[in-house]
Amino acid sequence: MKGLLFALAGLMAAQVADAQVAGAQAMVRLDTQMFVEKVATDLNGRLRRTLESADRIAPGDRVIVILNWRNQGAAPIRDFTATRSVLRGTTPDLRDPAVQVSIDGGQHWARFDQLWLPTPLGGVRRAVAEDVTHIRWQLPDSAFPGQSGRLSYRATIQ
Repeated sequence: MKGLLFALAGLMAAQVADAQVAGAQAMVRLDTQMFVEKVATDLNGRLRRTLESADRIAPGDRVIVILNWRNQGAAPIRDFTATRSVLRGTTPDLRDPAVQVSIDGGQHWARFDQLWLPTPLGGVRRAVAEDVTHIRWQLPDSAFPGQSGRLSYRATIQ
């Protein structure tokens, strides 16, 4: 658990170097936030979802990782790609078809359902969520000066 807290602290630090923006790293600011998603039943029997601080996390908790981006430059940015490493000890929810993932530290990218890994006996197997090392998003449009946005994914703490 102690290692998970250190990894959590590393994830929370905004690292512009982790972003991959075609020719414009210095023009894009990236900040990462993480929250624990709690689900409870209210007095009327309806499910309510709330976000709480991720100060204390435990196995089984669902977390939401949010990447806030902002074009701080004076020109539009095209082909904007933001990349984040996956927090160790988590299983990311990879149902979003717009998200590309890597299972080899960011060397190769694909949709999750297209990834296969070699097995020790010479065969191959489908990748599982625990194999994912990095997640990236490609914005479909240009990001104009001052424009900002939010990208996110959910994960479960193992």
